[in-house]
Amino acid sequence: MCYTSATTGNPKGVVYSHRGIYLHSMSIGMTDTLGICEKDVTMAIVPMFHANAWGLPFASVWFGATQVMPGPQFTPGLLAELIEKEKVTMTAGVPTVWLGMLKELEANPRDISSLRGVVSGGSAAPKGIIQAFEETYKIPFIQGYGMTETSPIVSLSNMTTTREKEQPDEKINIRATQGLVVPGLEVRVINENGDVPQDGKTMGELIVRGPWVADEYYKDERTKDTFKDGWLYTGDIATLDEYGYIKITDRTKDLIKSGGEWISSVDLENALMSHEGVFEAAVIAVPHEKWQERPVACVVCKDAYKDSLTKEQLMAYLEPQFAKWWMPDDIVFMNEIPKTSVGKFLKRALRDQMKDYYTSPQ
Repeated sequence: MCYTSATTGNPKGVVYSHRGIYLHSMSIGMTDTLGICEKDVTMAIVPMFHANAWGLPFASVWFGATQVMPGPQFTPGLLAELIEKEKVTMTAGVPTVWLGMLKELEANPRDISSLRGVVSGGSAAPKGIIQAFEETYKIPFIQGYGMTETSPIVSLSNMTTTREKEQPDEKINIRATQGLVVPGLEVRVINENGDVPQDGKTMGELIVRGPWVADEYYKDERTKDTFKDGWLYTGDIATLDEYGYIKITDRTKDLIKSGGEWISSVDLENALMSHEGVFEAAVIAVPHEKWQERPVACVVCKDAYKDSLTKEQLMAYLEPQFAKWWMPDDIVFMNEIPKTSVGKFLKRALRDQMKDYYTSPQ
C-alpha cells in the first residue's frame, strides 16, 4: 500500500495486488520499456513508499539485477560516487535529483559512463537537463509518466525507429514528452467533445485503464470522482501527437485558467529553467479580479546569478516564446521552493506562501 504524495490535496491510499505488481514488473523488463535484466545494476532513488519506487526494486529482484540502495539521506555527491563505484546502469528519480546531479558533476566530475539510461518522472523535466545528459554525457534521458494509482509506469519517452531519424533538437523535444504508453495499458485524452484529435495541440484529460491500475482508493469517498466505468481519470491535462506520444501540459488543479483560456504552468516553468541563471522555477495561479487567475513565477537563481539576475531580464527572455497573455504577472525570487518528500514542487504550500505575499505590506 502506498499513499499519493499530495501535491494538490490530502494523500489517498492505494492498495496494490500481487497480480498488478507482477504484471507491472514484467512490463518494465520489456526491451522497449526499460529492459531491466540480470546484467543491470539498478539504483532507485525515489523511495519505496512513493509508488513502489516506480517498480524498479520488484523488477530488479525478479530479473536478477544487482541493486544499489543510496539510503534516505543521499546527496548528489553520494549518488555520483555510487554510480561511478558500483557501475550503475539504470537509475530513476525526480527532476530535482538530476538538477542537483548536474550541478555536482560540474563541480566534481565523475565517471558516470556506465549508465545506459536515466529515468525521470514525478514532474516534467526541463529541456536543459535532458540536453545535458543526452549531449554532454551521452546518456539516454528517459522521461516517464505514471501515478501512485498506476503502480506507477504508464508511458516512457523512448524513441521509435521513425523518431530516431529526427534532428537532434527534435529528439530532445521527444524526450521532453511523457512518451508512448507501455504495452498492457490503454490511454485516451478526452475533453467535452470526446476524444481529442492526435494533433499534439488539443488538450484534454488523460484517462488510463489496464491490469496494474487501481480501481479505488482505500476507504476514501474520492474514489467516485476518479474511477469511472473502468477508467482512471488522472486529473492530468495532456495532448497526443500523431505518433501516439503523450505530453502532459498540467495538472487540472495547477492549470491556470485566465479569461476563459488555459495557460500551462509546466511550459512556463520549463522555459524559465532553460535560462542559464535559473536553478529552479515553479509557476502557480493567483486569483485575479478581472481574469479569474493569472500566472506568477517563483524562481530560485543559481549561486553565480543571485545578485545579478533581474525580473526584467527573465521577462525579456520569456517574451519571444509566449503569447502576451501567457506572460507571468510577476516573478518572485526565492531561496527555496517547497517540495514534497520525494522532491516534487509542493504547489499547495507555494500558493499559500504567495497568498500571504500578496496580502502583506510589501
